[in-house]
Amino acid sequence: MSDMDWGELDQRAVDTARVLAADAVEKVGNGHPGTAISLAPIAYLLYNKVMKLDPSDPVWLGRDRFVLSIGHSSLTQYTQLYLTGFGLELSDLEQFRTWGSLTPGHPELGHTKGVECTTGPLGAGVSNAVGFAMASRKERQLYDPTAAPGESVFDHTVFCVCGDGDMEEGISSEASSLAATQELGNLILIYDDNRISIEGDTVIALSEDVAARYRAYGWHVQSVDFTNGGTTYEEKVTDLFDAIEQAKQVTDRPSFIKVTTVIGWPLPTMAGSEKVHGAKIGAEEVARLKERLGMDPTKSFDVAPEVIQHTRHNAAQRAQAARQQWDARFAAWASANPTQKALLDRVQAHQSPAELDAALPHFAPGKKSTRAASGEVLSAIAEAMPELWGGSADLAGSNNTTMKGQPSFLPPDRASSEWPAGVDGRVLHFGIREHAMGGILNAMNTGLTRSYGGTFLVFSDYMRTPPRIAALSHIPSIFVWTHDSVGVGEDGPTHQPVEHIASLRLIPGLDVIRPADANETAQAWRLILGIHDHPTALILTRQDVVTFDRSLESGFAPVDEMAKGAYTLVEASGGAPKVVIVATGSEVQVAVAAREQLEADGVPTRVVSAPCLEWYAAQPASYKAALVPSACVKVSIEAGVTYGWAEIVGDKGRRIGIDHFGASAAAGKLFEEFGVTADHVVAEAKDALGAL
Repeated sequence: MSDMDWGELDQRAVDTARVLAADAVEKVGNGHPGTAISLAPIAYLLYNKVMKLDPSDPVWLGRDRFVLSIGHSSLTQYTQLYLTGFGLELSDLEQFRTWGSLTPGHPELGHTKGVECTTGPLGAGVSNAVGFAMASRKERQLYDPTAAPGESVFDHTVFCVCGDGDMEEGISSEASSLAATQELGNLILIYDDNRISIEGDTVIALSEDVAARYRAYGWHVQSVDFTNGGTTYEEKVTDLFDAIEQAKQVTDRPSFIKVTTVIGWPLPTMAGSEKVHGAKIGAEEVARLKERLGMDPTKSFDVAPEVIQHTRHNAAQRAQAARQQWDARFAAWASANPTQKALLDRVQAHQSPAELDAALPHFAPGKKSTRAASGEVLSAIAEAMPELWGGSADLAGSNNTTMKGQPSFLPPDRASSEWPAGVDGRVLHFGIREHAMGGILNAMNTGLTRSYGGTFLVFSDYMRTPPRIAALSHIPSIFVWTHDSVGVGEDGPTHQPVEHIASLRLIPGLDVIRPADANETAQAWRLILGIHDHPTALILTRQDVVTFDRSLESGFAPVDEMAKGAYTLVEASGGAPKVVIVATGSEVQVAVAAREQLEADGVPTRVVSAPCLEWYAAQPASYKAALVPSACVKVSIEAGVTYGWAEIVGDKGRRIGIDHFGASAAAGKLFEEFGVTADHVVAEAKDALGAL
């Protein structure tokens, strides 16, 4: 047994956290008090005895990471952030879940200091924790490659607290399986086994031995029982401390610690009941809890001065000791590694490398799918941007997400003949785990690297939450979604996205980019890599599309115009259009072909390429009015649902798209049958002209 220091003030601090959780929910009238009450000793142990943290510098590079996957139990974290001095004060706990407070219902990255990620949907935090653990290993590879394991200033441990609901969500299984494959010895998952969810005892929906499941994954598994009435809480937290210390010694596997608890303990009559999971407890029961813990039942938000002095002083002392050691090691690392230090400075400053523009390929006129162009871009910029890494959900060859010549991010024993591993591995293999991939990417992109992940656009349905959370959290994750329309062809309607692009555009803060050709794809990557405060979705074709001639003599606009979101690709003869055709992606070539026919018939026609409607929406009204004049006939083309296009072309504009599911046939046949053709565009434009 360890000699961990645990005194009377520590126990009083735990009891204070329990009562503060009860008071906060009681005051606002809603919330989740039960788990925060029973987990108080576990959270206190982590924040005050285990984790390396600096309350005065919440983003200190040397810190451990804490993820509360059971985000609804946000008071579990808020009470500790208050006690340890991360910036929350008693008044913030009193304003729990109210307008403008720093203590929203679920922890939010960037809103509350000390919160590492936004954990709303259950299970998401587990995937975030896996992402943090993978990122830590990658950052050590990138910035300190010669350091021995565990000896780098970039090494840290990731702690994640989860519950029964997390274990039921599929994303946690996806992420946990991958964590074992990646042999993430820096990840410790603490599972609150309280066997209660909103509908009561989890026996009605959760029957497996969760610890056995994690053993089967390949995790190191331990159990600690917090329900033994014959054991003091000091002994129980000591048992957990010992289990954590043992987990830290296991460096070739992630660790899983099952902690069996009673939700709401030590509430006098309601402990163990689902009634304390998601509702206030009631004044009488809260008063009896305070009496049981030796506190004044008539006072709310009552914190003894000696308790808060003890917890904050202890946290500051621990931080000072950790910083003194780490700062000296960091200074030595910086002196010995000037190249890596310069890279770190650039990445922290959110600066793209000076070599990026020169590294970008320029594509000659011809035909090429935008997914193939994207793959060539990634391979071309790999050397210029060493912090960039990524992969696919088992679709590397289809998504073209592999940087050629780069090794895989894998433990050496996981390499294959097709995928060699290396100490500088940059190719990620997520397996067929789209949802977990998204959560992992979000965690990675909060750190010192930039990562992307790919799958088919239709499978974005399996990972809808991560881009939404990325947008909410201002995380610059890059989602690469290929096979973007009925151009998928013979795989049929199950694999042909029609509603997906429109639905993704509804997510606030997500830039949806659908480049028209290879050069727009290269430019898209350049622009995406300069975005550091929100996520992007890069939507790419399976089928070849025309690569437009951008020479001065061609009449086609330079590709850097796409930064405006929509721009004149080719102007009407005479510069005064009667018809404006607005298109995205593969349909821009259809628009160009339709323009040729209309111009031949004496109809001045402008083609507008609109790769990103979010960027276009940010342009001045004068630019929009000049680009798509109100007096013209306006036609939009996109091989998906036409929802949303009236905002661009107006109610009287002609919207050509596919407002139904696809079919199994060759791509060309489908475009013909569904009217996404130049002939159909010409007919619609002429009909509209005739109606003027």
